[in-house]
Amino acid sequence: MGARDYPGRWWHMLDDGRMQCDLCPRDCRLHEGQRGACFVRKRENDAMVLTTYGRSSGFCIDPVEKKPLNHFYPGSSILSFGTAGCNLACKFCQNWDISKSRDMDRLADEASPETIAQAALAYGCKSVAFTYNDPVIFAEYAMDIADACHEHGVKAVAVTAGYIHDVPRREFYAKMDAANVDLKGFTDAFYAKLCAAKLGPVLDTLAYLRHETDVWFEITTLLIPGKNDSNEEIEAECKWIMKELGPGVPLHFSAFHPDYKMMDIPRTPASTLRRARDIALAEGLRYVYTGNVHDAEGGTTYCAGCREPLIVRDWYRIEDYRVTPEGRCPGCGAAVPGCYESFRSAFGPQRVPVVLRA
Repeated sequence: MGARDYPGRWWHMLDDGRMQCDLCPRDCRLHEGQRGACFVRKRENDAMVLTTYGRSSGFCIDPVEKKPLNHFYPGSSILSFGTAGCNLACKFCQNWDISKSRDMDRLADEASPETIAQAALAYGCKSVAFTYNDPVIFAEYAMDIADACHEHGVKAVAVTAGYIHDVPRREFYAKMDAANVDLKGFTDAFYAKLCAAKLGPVLDTLAYLRHETDVWFEITTLLIPGKNDSNEEIEAECKWIMKELGPGVPLHFSAFHPDYKMMDIPRTPASTLRRARDIALAEGLRYVYTGNVHDAEGGTTYCAGCREPLIVRDWYRIEDYRVTPEGRCPGCGAAVPGCYESFRSAFGPQRVPVVLRA
């Protein structure tokens, strides 16, 4: 098989002759020639194939804070890319031109795992991010890239909705160094109506990451006016995180802007993000951030011990950095959970498009 129809994993045949995809909770059941809901996993000649292996919708170098990851080598650069398709159907998707694409010809950049790893090295990137669309649906490609990156000392990061079954979940995250998981809301009704999915599997992924792996992970919730921004829902989410994951998991509240099928919903006011952050801090979470707004307080990492500002951010720009390479406050010595190294200078807030050459 060529790069565009790579053998897929995690499937079995049913008694009625259909093939069931066992990658995610959608459990798509396919006749010959059919694609799953993600569009990129296809039954072909009675086997599963991944139609986007080795193909990308484009590459950019970003600050790692844009993923967003505030405790994973802050200030470093990350080589970011996605493919096409998604296994969720979020009406508010802000990368819908990629995630909902049915045009495989838009995947203009072809790159082998080794090419991507070498590019990260050449551009001085600390890590590679699978982002823009959900890497779960191109797990085989992402895992191979992670292996190639690790051979060169480059980290692998998954930006994902966490909608994946247990067996592939274990194999997928065994290859990842860090993840940002979108917890899109905290009710089954929100997931059903706006994402065509379920909340439970996402909570399972978060609990798995916390209790059964060493993967560094952070959580993002996009707050949508009138949909998932009530005090009650935010409180319920924060109480669950505090109880099940602990106070040290960073939580990002991000601002929605009108997009895709929700153009009639207004932008999220900055006051909503600050309210959500206050609720989370009151529940005991230690590292709570606001995103997609200029908010120095909501972007700053504070010491959980002495409350001194340790990493001062405005948007994606780092204004001051005081965490030790060992991940501690230089004042009181309290640990700052995450992954750190000696800090020289930040990559900065810019996004730099790049073209990879095989």
